[in-house]
Amino acid sequence: MKLFTTIFYLIMFLASLLSYCLFKKDKRRHKQTARLPPGSMGWPCIGETLQMYSQDPNIFFASKQKRYGDIFKTRILGYPCVMLASPEAARFVLVTHPHLFKPTYPKSKENLIGPSALFFHQGNYHARMRKLVQTSFSPEASRKLITDIENIAISSLESWSNGQVINTFLQMKKFAFEVGVLSIFGHLEKKYTQELKENYSILEKGYNCFPTSLPGTAYHKALMARRRLNRIIGEIVQERKEKKWLASNLLGQLLNFRDEMGNTLSDEQISDNIIGVLFAAQDTTASVLTWILKYLHDDPKLLDFVKAEQKAICESENGEERGLTWSKTRQMPLTYRIILETLRKASIISFTFREATVDVEYEGYLIPKGWKVMPLFRNIHHNPEFFTDPGIFDPFRFENPPKPNTYMPFGNGIHACPGNELAKVEMLVLLHHMLTKYRWELVGSTNFIQYSPFPIPEHGLQARFKKEI
Repeated sequence: MKLFTTIFYLIMFLASLLSYCLFKKDKRRHKQTARLPPGSMGWPCIGETLQMYSQDPNIFFASKQKRYGDIFKTRILGYPCVMLASPEAARFVLVTHPHLFKPTYPKSKENLIGPSALFFHQGNYHARMRKLVQTSFSPEASRKLITDIENIAISSLESWSNGQVINTFLQMKKFAFEVGVLSIFGHLEKKYTQELKENYSILEKGYNCFPTSLPGTAYHKALMARRRLNRIIGEIVQERKEKKWLASNLLGQLLNFRDEMGNTLSDEQISDNIIGVLFAAQDTTASVLTWILKYLHDDPKLLDFVKAEQKAICESENGEERGLTWSKTRQMPLTYRIILETLRKASIISFTFREATVDVEYEGYLIPKGWKVMPLFRNIHHNPEFFTDPGIFDPFRFENPPKPNTYMPFGNGIHACPGNELAKVEMLVLLHHMLTKYRWELVGSTNFIQYSPFPIPEHGLQARFKKEI
């Protein structure tokens, strides 16, 4: 019996020892396989923020990728970050495992846009709001807006062609804002459009300023403008409800919404999502159109080709010029490829922010919970492995589709831009009239880029437009 007991305890001891050894081995393996990515965190607190913002941020990202590879760490604006420069990593974060990474924005910016805006959320609420926006900006909905967008484009171009030097980017922003208002509200009284424009302009100026609520500061003025925007949108909503004018535009979709319990959206949710859409629709579209003018000006041969395509479209069978139709916008292959190539080369949205909601292991690296995660779209778009001679503007490269997950100008996954089809349509409409009826010359320097925060040519690309006789 004593021998049996001794053997039993010996077996238990050996089993425990074996388990402990296996545990330590597994722990060492985990530490080895789940280490932090390479990279420098920079100075305490500020990290490498100064290095990033004291130079072209694209050079900063590219130099990091060259030194450390496609996954590297840093600290920006006080936050530890993991940056991802491969299509596979971007897909992991945005498409296959989006539940592990939540959208993240500074609280100061949420306050200006509105905390209920869809791109601050995940889960059921995000899915419902995204569906409403997608329905409002679908090809079917965009088709109905072409005539009205065309009228805005014609009016805008007329106002630019008085011989004055214009800031192209600022004028494109006005055009994109008017199209945004049209797509959200439909036809709107002029007083409301003007009030929205004035207060949104104040909000926008404070968006990237230091977030202090001291009276007189740009951020405080932006907060006050945001309150006025709530009031203006509230008045419009009340009018539409009283008249029971619930169209299929975004406002109509928001007012008509009922969840499975019959609940409607609050006034704050409606206002936040409208401001969020206006914010997303304006600067990006305006930046792309500004770069298109720059790229076409720099390539006269390509400009002649695309002008010929557009002039062929605007002629009917009997030689009379007619308005644009949806089918005509589908007959612009070169113009469409110029838009696609501009989105790639300029990469207006260079990256996006996410935050790890749990510890995540990817490709042997640990992404700790709470760290910011930044898929670098621009690095992917400018990788010669995916795009030959990426520094050259070549729309003909899009005669063949790019490799999967290498082209993400509107993001990817459940948080990809839901209004990208409308953005393309409004660009096609404006370019059609600009290329067939106007010519432009650039004024001053055009070789430098400024970031505000989107990359645009210096001084917004100053230009002079003239109407062709």
